[in-house]
Amino acid sequence: MSDENAPVFLDRLDIYMDMDQSLCAYYINSSHNTYLSGRQFGGKSSVEMYRQVLLAGCRCVELDCWDGKGEDEEPIITHGRAMCTDILFRDVIYAIRDTAFVTSDYPVILSFENHCCKTQQYKLAKYCDEVLGDLLLKESLEEFPLEPGMPLPPPSALKRKILIKNKRLKPEVEKRELELFRQGQFVIEDEEKEDANASADRPIPPDISAETPAVEGPVGEGDTPLPPTQYTGQSKFQGFDVAEEKNIHHNMSSFSEPAGLNYLKTQAIEFVNYNKRQMSRIYPSGARANSSNYMPQVFWNAGCQMVSLNFQTSDLPMQLNQGKFEYNGNCGYLLKPDFMRRHDRTFDPFAECPVDGVIAAQCAVQVIAGQFLSDKKIGTYVEVDMYGLPTDTIRREFRTRMVPANGLNPVYNEEPFLFRKVVLPDLAVLRFGVYDENGKLLGQRILPLDGLQILGLRPTSQCLSRCCSAISNLKIYVPDGFEDFMAALSDPRGFMGAQQKQNEQMSSMGIEVTDKGSAAADKKEKKEENKIVFEPITIESIKQDKAFQKTTKKQQKEYDTLKKKQSKEKLAVQKTQCGAIDKLIKGKNKNELSNDPAVRKLVTEQTLEWSGLMERHRKQEWEFLRTQLDDQRDVLRKHMELLQAMQVKQLEAKHDREMKELSSQQAKISVETAKENNNKRFIDEHKNATIKQGREKEKLKITHDKQLEMLSHDIQKMIDMYKNEEIEYDMSSKNEFFV
Repeated sequence: MSDENAPVFLDRLDIYMDMDQSLCAYYINSSHNTYLSGRQFGGKSSVEMYRQVLLAGCRCVELDCWDGKGEDEEPIITHGRAMCTDILFRDVIYAIRDTAFVTSDYPVILSFENHCCKTQQYKLAKYCDEVLGDLLLKESLEEFPLEPGMPLPPPSALKRKILIKNKRLKPEVEKRELELFRQGQFVIEDEEKEDANASADRPIPPDISAETPAVEGPVGEGDTPLPPTQYTGQSKFQGFDVAEEKNIHHNMSSFSEPAGLNYLKTQAIEFVNYNKRQMSRIYPSGARANSSNYMPQVFWNAGCQMVSLNFQTSDLPMQLNQGKFEYNGNCGYLLKPDFMRRHDRTFDPFAECPVDGVIAAQCAVQVIAGQFLSDKKIGTYVEVDMYGLPTDTIRREFRTRMVPANGLNPVYNEEPFLFRKVVLPDLAVLRFGVYDENGKLLGQRILPLDGLQILGLRPTSQCLSRCCSAISNLKIYVPDGFEDFMAALSDPRGFMGAQQKQNEQMSSMGIEVTDKGSAAADKKEKKEENKIVFEPITIESIKQDKAFQKTTKKQQKEYDTLKKKQSKEKLAVQKTQCGAIDKLIKGKNKNELSNDPAVRKLVTEQTLEWSGLMERHRKQEWEFLRTQLDDQRDVLRKHMELLQAMQVKQLEAKHDREMKELSSQQAKISVETAKENNNKRFIDEHKNATIKQGREKEKLKITHDKQLEMLSHDIQKMIDMYKNEEIEYDMSSKNEFFV
């Protein structure tokens, strides 16, 4: 497409934002578990992921560091205790050095999750210093000392610098150990090593939100501070009020997705204020074993800088992330809106009214046509969604008609989709998605609201270069009935002159001038009366139904009964096995028990018995849950079909009213114009009305079909999850024992 028809204003593709603000004033393109190329459990780790993610514009990558095995004991990067493959820390540092500043010169942040012993932590520091060299920020900048009340440096002052984000020792401990190290008196004591591939039966400590520095202190040759030990590390996150009182801008916090959502629900404004001063990082819930992503928009709305996502999963959240950071030169840094940076402004991310000092907008989007959407003769349609504040987010409401059997150059030419009131245009983006008749996504594009022009789509496969034409019209939001008043304020002389001229022209024709055209007003009022808007039928709304709630209560009781039964079986087996062991070892030398053949045989038999019991219990539970989900699907589908039938009935009643009104209107015209032949005109009007009604029925049917499809898909997804768990269990070792 030509520059004149570029998707956004061309200046947006260059670095056009102010890059001299504090680091906490920017959204930063961030990755979670960067090394993984697949699932969070049993996935493959790859050094190449760091190269690709950095080349894609990411500015914050994660390194989970563990003690390596073998004689060389090289530190490794892996997802600890999750049966993922390993890669060498050293190889990752080389990859980061080579690709960190190919796409962008702005700083790269290495988010360390450090599980290494002191000896291997020393190797981590050594590799960072030797491989990264001058790229590594080893000391705080003179103008921005790491002191309370001092702001973070701006991205412009950190160009081509790599920052390390890691938990630090308490200041007094760090100072003492650093001094000993410089004097050659610091001794690395032997300590128990953590093994990344340790047994999954070991308890895994929960993710915690701990205040950690965004910018490391001195890390250089001969003066490397050793990383923290458990008993001397920085304290956990103690609350926004404590952080505000300390006022240490270089301390940052990492929050898991559930913890972040909880703070949003309970302390949204405090969360926003914290992010005006300090930095926060959000990472996906540990339950996302398939590497799915959460919706990042809700955390961007709170001003969270590093909203970390699984880059290997190209789902809707990742599409939003890619679309957002495509602009400002794809440098990985986007300046947050003014009111999310200024300390004299208060912002509620759940606001439904216009924000003080921000003008609400209104956006109309007309989808015209598509080209080269598919090389097959399939039907296609376009969905237009908006993401921003909760009150501005509109999904699955605007879609074009289906153009059948034409994937090459379909013409939609629909009436404009109107996003009537956008409270916060600065945070809003539009998403255009093209789907085939089976609901498969063919291409999508994310665009900032105020930069939309005619656009091309990003393909989801390498089939064809897909594009779609659309026209947007962005203007200030004006409440109904105030259009003339707004025009008068904008151009008083022009408005009065045009109004006076129009009145004079009408008076010269003998037409009495009134404030409002009553006929037009009546027509508009009648049109509004005939307009019907159906509420989307979602799984969430159906779950409020009493019949469904009754079913789930019954299922929960059945599930509790099953778990109690299994618990009794386990207790009985444990009692029997413990009794047998006690009886066998009675009177024997405890030091020789491990080599006693009878004891070893009994332990082996008991292990097999216990493993078989646990396997049977798991499969019972999975089968039970799958059956319950099937029952839920039937209840949900039945209720959804009932609600859909009611909507169809409402639409048919509306159509009947319209046809009666049309016939009545035509009869009146026939009496008034008895000498004229209106038959052809009346037939055409009936024909057009029938076609229009047919389109409305087709549109409603497509909506209903998609609702049923989504219902089946969501339930099936949950069933497949249990199937996958069973498959993974069958592939794993079965030996289990109780302690």
